[in-house]
Amino acid sequence: MSYSTSVNRDTLTPVSFLKRSAQVYPDKVAVVYGQRKYTYRQFLDRVARLAGALEAAGIAAGDKVVFICPNTPPVLEAHFAVPMLGAVLVTVNPQLTSNEYHYIIDHSDARALFVDDESGDRLLPVIDHLGGVRLVVNICENPGSPVLSGPEYESFLNTAAPVALTTGRIDSEDALIAINYTSGTTGRPKGVMYSHRSTYLHSLGEVIESSLSPDCVYLWSLPIFHCNGWCFPWAVTAVGGTQVCLRRNSPREIFRLIEKEGVSHLCASPTVLQMMVCYPESRRVKLRRPLQVITAGSSPSPAVAQGMEEIGANISHVYGLTELHGPHSICAWQSSWVELDPDNVSRMKSRQGVPYTTSVHMSVVDPETMQPVPADGKSIGEVVMRGNNVMLGYYKDEEATGDAFRGGWFHSGDLGVVHPDGYVQIADRADDIIRSGEDLVSSREIEDVIYQHPDVFEVAVVSAPDPVKGEVPKAFVVLKQGANPAAEEIIDFCVRNSAGAKAPNSVVFSNIPKTATGKIIKAELRNRERASGTGRDE
Repeated sequence: MSYSTSVNRDTLTPVSFLKRSAQVYPDKVAVVYGQRKYTYRQFLDRVARLAGALEAAGIAAGDKVVFICPNTPPVLEAHFAVPMLGAVLVTVNPQLTSNEYHYIIDHSDARALFVDDESGDRLLPVIDHLGGVRLVVNICENPGSPVLSGPEYESFLNTAAPVALTTGRIDSEDALIAINYTSGTTGRPKGVMYSHRSTYLHSLGEVIESSLSPDCVYLWSLPIFHCNGWCFPWAVTAVGGTQVCLRRNSPREIFRLIEKEGVSHLCASPTVLQMMVCYPESRRVKLRRPLQVITAGSSPSPAVAQGMEEIGANISHVYGLTELHGPHSICAWQSSWVELDPDNVSRMKSRQGVPYTTSVHMSVVDPETMQPVPADGKSIGEVVMRGNNVMLGYYKDEEATGDAFRGGWFHSGDLGVVHPDGYVQIADRADDIIRSGEDLVSSREIEDVIYQHPDVFEVAVVSAPDPVKGEVPKAFVVLKQGANPAAEEIIDFCVRNSAGAKAPNSVVFSNIPKTATGKIIKAELRNRERASGTGRDE
């Protein structure tokens, strides 16, 4: 017999977070951008007016609404206004090319397009070829200067009566709420689908794992277009915190806002943390309160981690993918680590850790048998996940979805080990394993050793072709300011300080290509080496 009724069941959707916070904290500041400050009452009003204007323009449940916008208030407002209509939000990187915009807008079947004026010029060549788009709105930093044909955002908000915030237009908590496109570094980007239920639960996961509270002040140094900002637009709203918008990252502005607004939390890639550590004035920053920093991607180098801690920040390392709403696991702190020396603490904190409270399932398995590998810190397998934050699938790509979900798990493509304490550590991406003769060499193992060199700030190791071994490891190194070691010194350091004398065959001192979210693009480095045809520097 089933007892489930409206009395004991409600639709799980992050849209409901704003209604509660606006009731509980109506006069509290919800959003800060420059000189502008919106209370929760005002934030709710702007969301209701955006929803009303979208509905009057013909946007209905299931329609896709694209936002090409940096970290400014309109994209935060869209995270509530679009899904409350049952429509689907598609946030897109503001730094893409015209052709990339054309592909994503067409592939997502977008009906409405909101474009910040800094990206408008790159839409001009393709705007007349977007057959499905019926509404274009300009988000203008300087009113009166729209780039595209269509209304300006602020005037658009006043084109219709506001819509009361309800969940009545949401058919099901399993309905589509957002599509996020992968970076596409190895091919066409794929559209990753999230549901109302998954974003609701992952938002609560961020509240728990990041220790968000009603007095938190969150700085937007993480791109909101990336995995819906890891669900922080909804998570911070859920607790009634304050969100400080940041149009573009610069260390000066980050530190200014940390001091001025009393920032307590931020998320950032190791690249942004690197900028902060290198900023000459960083040691003079006066933190008004403890600063919690969440970072993902590759583990921050020991130099970056130490530099952030000297500033007064506490860093937590998380791990995930777009298909998982961003973070799936966190290197949860253990009180016993206090007794360890600094090097061992850094080693423990660099691991990818354990699943979020709301994620639940994470394993390292033999990809053929799907059996877990021994928890010995040595046996390598593929990292796989199940749980509430796994995507619904890839939009209009059943084949790729089926491949990703084979065996009843999401396959990350990352190789890892499980330590005896149950913490997972990534060994490498499957694509990044170097097949040198009969040996399989982990690029991350070599990177971890090179990071220990006192002159090294950042490193990426990739395979390079070799006429004898097929592939050999090659290191691309960014040095600390003022350092000038020889390549041979880095290689000798690796030989002396690694088990099995794991070392790159060659070292190049150069910049390292990254995505807009700070992820190192190893495929670009590999392709460059294959094009040159040699793993040695002439």
